[in-house]
Amino acid sequence: MPGLAYFSSGSGNTARFVARLDLPATRLPLRKDAAPPVMTGPFVLVCPTYADGEGRGAVAKPVIRFLNIEANRTLLRGVIAGGNRNFGDTFAMAGKVIAAKCNVPVLYRFELAGTDTDIARVRAGLETFWENRCLTPA
Repeated sequence: MPGLAYFSSGSGNTARFVARLDLPATRLPLRKDAAPPVMTGPFVLVCPTYADGEGRGAVAKPVIRFLNIEANRTLLRGVIAGGNRNFGDTFAMAGKVIAAKCNVPVLYRFELAGTDTDIARVRAGLETFWENRCLTPA
C-alpha cells in the first residue's frame, strides 16, 4: 500500500492518529527552517485544521510549504482531515481546502486523535482506495 504524509502540531493528535494506523508515514516538519520532504510515490495527506471562526488559516503553513512542491502535489491522491467538532462549520476544513486546490478527494474526517472506529474505517478505506485507484497522476 502506498504511504501517508502527515502534519501534526505540538498537541500531537494527528501524530497519535497516524501512529495507530500502523502504516508507512512521513511526518512534515514543524520548524520553518526544516525543508519539507519530497515524496517519491503516491500518498494520502493527513492533516489537522487550524481555522479561525471564518475559516481563515485552515491549512497549516508547513502543509502549504509541502504542497508548494510540485512533485508532492503531483503524487497526492487524497486527503484525510482532522479537526474539532466544537468549531462547527470549520470542522476538518483543511481537507476541503486542499481537496479543492489539488483536485483530490477528501477521504475521511476525524475528530482530535480519532476513535477506534475511525482507525478501523480509515485502514479499510485506504486499502480499498489503493486497490481501486489508478496510481498514475490524476
